[in-house]
Amino acid sequence: MSAGREGNDRPGVSRRGFITSMGAGVVGTAALGARPCEAAPVPVVAAGDAVTLNVTVNGVPRRAVVEARTTLLEVLRGSLGLTGAKPACERGECGACTVLVGGETRYACMMLAVEAEGAEVTTVEGLLDGEALGPVQQAFVEKDGFQCGFCTSGQVMAVEGLLRRKKDPTREEIREGVSGNLCRCGAYAHIFEAASRAAELKRGGGR
Repeated sequence: MSAGREGNDRPGVSRRGFITSMGAGVVGTAALGARPCEAAPVPVVAAGDAVTLNVTVNGVPRRAVVEARTTLLEVLRGSLGLTGAKPACERGECGACTVLVGGETRYACMMLAVEAEGAEVTTVEGLLDGEALGPVQQAFVEKDGFQCGFCTSGQVMAVEGLLRRKKDPTREEIREGVSGNLCRCGAYAHIFEAASRAAELKRGGGR
């Protein structure tokens, strides 16, 4: 799982910080070397009250009126129609809902939409270049990094987040980078190969 940057002032808690505080559990080594994130205060709004959310999603400014208790995942899928992030465990364990917020990987099911106010959010749809696949997506195709495909979008976003921090990660760094994402089909060896191939594609001039 990707590490939060020091001094990160975005509201909320990174996937690394969440697992560090709650215990590694089923994700094993995900919390190795973890640094707790300093979370900024979240706006206090009554659960049933509606608030206006202003957020940039995949480079496009978006506005939505949401209840304060609404998660970022619900806004992305319901209000904005971006269904790449998947609802699965909905408790921060599987990683199928992984997106980037301010360039950092987040579990969208565990983040309130209001915490993303003013942020830049990237979903798997935002990695496309028109109709062309982005480097990480292309690498997953080349290396057969998926079977049933349900976890694939989250795996892709975890790798994308990793490669934005490390252009040439080691195999161990790749294993750690995707350790917060579970694959029920067990295609991990292919996922690791896809991550290495994605790094090559990006170094060769991809985004």
